[in-house]
Amino acid sequence: MAIPTNGMAPLLQVYDMPDALAFYRDLLGFEIVSASTETDTPEGHFSHWMWLRLGPADIMLNTAYDEGERPDRRAADRQRWHSDTCLYFGCADVDAIYEKLRFRLPGITPPTDAPYGMRQLYLSDPDGYGLCFQASIKT
Repeated sequence: MAIPTNGMAPLLQVYDMPDALAFYRDLLGFEIVSASTETDTPEGHFSHWMWLRLGPADIMLNTAYDEGERPDRRAADRQRWHSDTCLYFGCADVDAIYEKLRFRLPGITPPTDAPYGMRQLYLSDPDGYGLCFQASIKT
C-alpha cells in the first residue's frame, strides 16, 4: 500500500543562517516559503528556521545552535559528516546552470557525464552539504 504524499522537504542544520540564505536564496534562486520569527541574537538578527523552494524542490534550514551557543567558527568534526548528504535536483540544462554559477562560485568544477547516463554538476553549500544538478544525457 502506497502512502499518499504531497512532496518532501529535507531539513538541514546550518551554522549561520544569513550565510545559508546568501547561498540558497541569493546565489541559487530559492524563494522563502515560510520562516520563523526573526530574532536578535548575539550572532545577529535572523530567523532560526526557513522553508525554501526552487521550482518543485523544497528544503528547510534550521540553525544548529541556540541563541548565544554558536561557536566562533564552524566545527570541522561536525561539518565533515555533512558531506554524506547530497541533494539531487533534476534540471533541463546542467551546462546552463554551470555557466550561471562559474563566476560566482570560484573553484566550481564543470559538469561531467556519469556512466549511468546523467550529466551532473556537483557543488557544496557553506555547511558542506552536497548539491547535484543533473539531467539525463540525450542520446
